[in-house]
Amino acid sequence: MTLSEEDRAGLVNALKDKLQSLAAGQSDILETLSPKVRKRVEFLRGIQSQHVELEAKFFEERAALEAKYQKLYEPLYTKVIYLFNSYIRYEIVNGVVGVGVGVVKETAVDQEGDKDYEQKGVPDFWLTAMKTNEALAEEIKERDEGALKYLKDVKWCRSIDNPKGFKLEFFFDTNPYFKNSFLTKTYHTIDDDEPILEKAIGTEIEWYPGKSLRQKILKKKPRKGWKKAKPTTKTENCGSFFNFFNPPQIPEDDDDLDEDIAEELQNQMEQDYDIGSTIRDKIIPHAVSWFTGELAGDVEYEDDDDDDEEEEGKGRKQA
Repeated sequence: MTLSEEDRAGLVNALKDKLQSLAAGQSDILETLSPKVRKRVEFLRGIQSQHVELEAKFFEERAALEAKYQKLYEPLYTKVIYLFNSYIRYEIVNGVVGVGVGVVKETAVDQEGDKDYEQKGVPDFWLTAMKTNEALAEEIKERDEGALKYLKDVKWCRSIDNPKGFKLEFFFDTNPYFKNSFLTKTYHTIDDDEPILEKAIGTEIEWYPGKSLRQKILKKKPRKGWKKAKPTTKTENCGSFFNFFNPPQIPEDDDDLDEDIAEELQNQMEQDYDIGSTIRDKIIPHAVSWFTGELAGDVEYEDDDDDDEEEEGKGRKQA
């Protein structure tokens, strides 16, 4: 991914504008300096301006390097080299192929213990992998598990309309909960060096009647003595992993937000971004290790990753 001259110029200008906006606050100080000292400061500004141009070049080359290694990573996400055969992770997990020299029948003993049946793929692979991660485990409710058993694959890519952000893609098998074959979550961010979440957009889930996992139906018995009265029902929102696809949004007229509500909204957006980043940076590339439990409770791994996210996401909040 190489920036065009126009994009690079725009990036340089953006960095310079930021620099100038910071310098504007120091104008009063400059006015108090003697002409000679002010001239020295102006010279230092020139040096800093050169740094800004080099910084823009750094961002350009970093983007190109990310794109290069994303292509190199992709086969690792999608292919497993086993002896003389290449198998796609998706196909192995979902039982399209077996593993070995040639396709191997996988068997397991049924409840009676005396018959073999063919067991394809790796059952509940993504559900188990996500539940092993502490942060995601808090988001996944027991009632979500039935639907997440139909999750076949999870991928991520750079957002086309916002290359500074990213998109998560969840592929589902036909299931009794919703019609969608895949769900997406797109994060739009601004500023290359310190990602700031601008907004997040999720797929609208087409639930089958009465199957929404984001809502629960409460039945209320009629009062005693009302023999002909029928029980009443009430629908209310509830916790669910699938709330992830209905992220918090900044109101169009945010002037009406008081300080407490604005702070709560900011916290919700940051938490939502952290969940998306966890899926992108931890679950997708290391899904097998999460599935096997190798990374469960790995404090060193968690701390290292959190430090990286903190460094990359300083100042992350709504624009």
